[in-house]
Formats: sequence, C-alpha cells, structure tokens
Amino acid sequence: MLARRIIPCLDIKEGRVVKGTSFVNLRDAGDPLELAQRYNEQSADELVFLDIAASSENRGTTIELATRLARELFIPFTIGGGISTLDDIHALVTAGADKVSVNSSAIRNPNLITEGARRFGSQCIVVAIDARKRDLKTQQHQSAGKISKWEVFSHGGSRSTGLDAVAWASEMESRGAGEILLTSMDADGHQDGFELELTAAISGTLNIPVIASGGGGTFEHFRDALTIGKADAVLAASVFHYGKYTVSQVKEYLSENSIPVRKV
Repeated sequence: MLARRIIPCLDIKEGRVVKGTSFVNLRDAGDPLELAQRYNEQSADELVFLDIAASSENRGTTIELATRLARELFIPFTIGGGISTLDDIHALVTAGADKVSVNSSAIRNPNLITEGARRFGSQCIVVAIDARKRDLKTQQHQSAGKISKWEVFSHGGSRSTGLDAVAWASEMESRGAGEILLTSMDADGHQDGFELELTAAISGTLNIPVIASGGGGTFEHFRDALTIGKADAVLAASVFHYGKYTVSQVKEYLSENSIPVRKV
C-alpha cells in the first residue's frame, strides 16, 4: 500500500495566510513562508498554497509567491487560485511549482484540464472541487435520478454551479486530471470531522488520488478520512496553523494505527 500523505494547506489573501469557517469569517494565521518552513521541519509530505481571492477578484495567482516558495522550500508544493490559461500554468511551473490547482477556471473551460494535462502531464494538474450538500428538498426531488447529494461551488465557494460533485470529479479524471483536491464546504474549518460520505463517494468512483479536505480536528478524523473515506491524502489547515497538532504528531498516530505514512 502506498504511503498516505499529510498536507498542510495555506490559504493566501493579501500576502498572508488566513483561515475561516465554511469559507467565511477569515482570520490571520501568519506569514506563508514562515509556516511553510515550519511544516517542512515537521515532515509534511507536500504543501498546498491557494490564493483564495484571485478568482473572485478576476486576477491571476502571483508568480512572485511561487518563485519565493521555490527558492526557500525543499518540499513539493501545489499552488492555485486564478489560473485560467495554459500560459498561467507554464509560468507557475517555470517559477518552481510542482503542481497547479485549478478550480473555477476548469468549470468555465473544462478543456483547460485536457490541454493542461496533455502539455504538462497529468501529474502536474490538480483539480480542486468545493462541494456542499444540496438542500433537503432538492435531494428528495432528485433522489430518483443519478444525481448525488453534493453540488460544486466556484469562486471561493461563493457561486453555485449546479454541477454534481461526483459526476464532475469523474469528468475531470477523464480529461486528464492527476489528482482531486476535494473540500467539503459544510465541514470546512469546523474541526468536527471530514465529510466521509462525500469523500468515499468520489474516492470509490475514481482511479486517481483524492485529497480529503475540510473538517480535520482530531487524530481520529485523519484516520477515518483515510480508511472510511478511502482518501489517498488528507489536507488540513486550522489544526496545524494554530498549533493544536503538528504534522509529525498526526503521522505518528497514523503509523501506530497501521496506516502507512512517510517516516517522520
């Protein structure tokens, strides 16, 4: 069995790391590079940096951030936010990013994933999916069909798309995405546990890795995401940024519970 990955996520706004609850009520969490260096020392497997305001502000991800990170870090990192063209991907990869994360632009132009995978390789293309459970009335109305319980949102979770989360993930795989970064908007920031049903539904449908995101608050939550949710990796922010746990502590717990992780 492949080693499971633990990935801190750093949401960037105005040059600072921020964190909120269900995508709102953001508060400052520190300097991106300082936090990244801390996680490097804690044996994080990868890092994800998301410029969370880029899409809603209709601008690209700052190349300067990618260049700075590549110069200072010795750990693989993914960067996303505002990536809308092949030139954007090329610029970030050239600046030193190992992978790029595409969300809103993939919804607007799914062919960006097809062409991006063809030009840069699937291993470079991560599709981020922000999903929220549909309201009960909609679920009941559509329960007779093949539509799942979850809908995809775009632009930092601010816009409903009408897309079915499971079907969308499957399409992204077929277009060449190498990985899915799946965030439950309902669970995000609450630290009450990952959305296991959503994670398992998508992990069980795809043949590419799925990163579970949103809701990590205890060691058991990480374990459950990897076992019950069948995720290949787990991404978290609040528990790491504010010092509740270190990455090393999470990995030690998982190892003690027979889940393979890269050694601390």
